[in-house]
Amino acid sequence: MRAQNLWSSLRPLVSTPTTSAINNQIRCLHKTRPAPVVPRPRPFVPDVETFLKLIGRGMSKHASKFPSWDALFTMTSPQLKELGIEPPRARRYLLQWMQRYRKGAVGPGGDFKFVQDGEAHLRVATPPGGAATDARWVVNVPHGEGIDLQNLNETYPRPKGYSVRGLKTIAGSFATELPNKSGAVVKITEGMWEQKQGRKIDGGERRRAETLFKKRSAERRAEREAELMKQL
Repeated sequence: MRAQNLWSSLRPLVSTPTTSAINNQIRCLHKTRPAPVVPRPRPFVPDVETFLKLIGRGMSKHASKFPSWDALFTMTSPQLKELGIEPPRARRYLLQWMQRYRKGAVGPGGDFKFVQDGEAHLRVATPPGGAATDARWVVNVPHGEGIDLQNLNETYPRPKGYSVRGLKTIAGSFATELPNKSGAVVKITEGMWEQKQGRKIDGGERRRAETLFKKRSAERRAEREAELMKQL
């Protein structure tokens, strides 16, 4: 009797939480999740259309679905699905590149400072006269003439991934030589930053055994038919 009275007095303390209490906890947890970080555009990536063009895989066709830069970088996977970005691997690829861009892990040209009309000019910089070294390096310069090539290292950035071959040749991704070897130009191109998809061989890892079995069966069948045709 005493045990029953004790259990009845403790029952309110050990009762399971109500649905409303669980929902309140979920809502509180949702509110504490930080908002996505919206990175700044770069000179080589000034808008949504250029960003989608650079990452490739046909993502540029979705540019009109994002009204602004902030709208793109605050999207979630369900929201991208509502916009009609299919298949799922396309959404994953876009979200992965958005995260890479936030971290500064960009492709060729992402660190250019001077870009005009989708083009960046590169020049070969040399040390000033009387310097103890004859090293040469590549710098990103503004469009136009009248640039002192011996003082470029003090003013203009040195982009990653570009180097000097010989005396005046600039080597690097998507670098096209200018006339008279006066430098090089890098133009925004579809798929410059694209991460190429793997190519499935024999149906991929999961279907490789089945595919190879079918191939061998077809080859043996063809050999038997060829032998029968010879005997006729």
